[in-house]
Amino acid sequence: MRLGIFGGTFNPIHFGHLRAAEEVRQVLGLDKVIFMPSGNPPLKSAELAEAYHRYSMTRLAAEANADFLVSDLEMRQDEKSYTVTTVERLHHIRPGDELFLILGLDAFLDLPDWKEPCRLVSSISFVVVTRPGIDERQLGESPFVEACRPSVKPGLKSLLLKGGRESYVVRISAFDISSTMIRRLVRERKSIRYLLPETVEQYIHAQHLYSEYL
Repeated sequence: MRLGIFGGTFNPIHFGHLRAAEEVRQVLGLDKVIFMPSGNPPLKSAELAEAYHRYSMTRLAAEANADFLVSDLEMRQDEKSYTVTTVERLHHIRPGDELFLILGLDAFLDLPDWKEPCRLVSSISFVVVTRPGIDERQLGESPFVEACRPSVKPGLKSLLLKGGRESYVVRISAFDISSTMIRRLVRERKSIRYLLPETVEQYIHAQHLYSEYL
């Protein structure tokens, strides 16, 4: 199977995450997209909800789409959640599957600051999704990019990484939604309706998430 791996804090997950996953799945012909909430990220924010809450919200958000799966792989780790370690575990768990790591353009540009980035780049293909306000041409400044190739189909560009592994750039629909915005609206006791699935909105209010940071 061709599987997209979409990691993140999902603090909380919202329609921007879901639409990005769906567009990547369709453009690349992926069989499934696996959402993987981070368990214990290296840089932990004071506003980071507990892992089980973020996992529960991601499950609620993904349940309406049969092509979306949610993994608790990182949650089951006591140590810090490093992507390079997660990818190696996934290759061990799913040895016959073709894996694609989905991440935003800003995150890809930050790869030099990640743990063992050279090892990570050599172990998995990337799907870099565009983000509003970040110039796609910055990809040429990444130490891991060998060349950007012409678009092979609308909204898709081929990216050759150093070491020879082919990756992709996908231009997704721009959604002016962020988890930071949603948390701020909760703190200000304003509506978050239509920014994320209704089931996730209900969960946030039922569990009193984010409102404590007033």
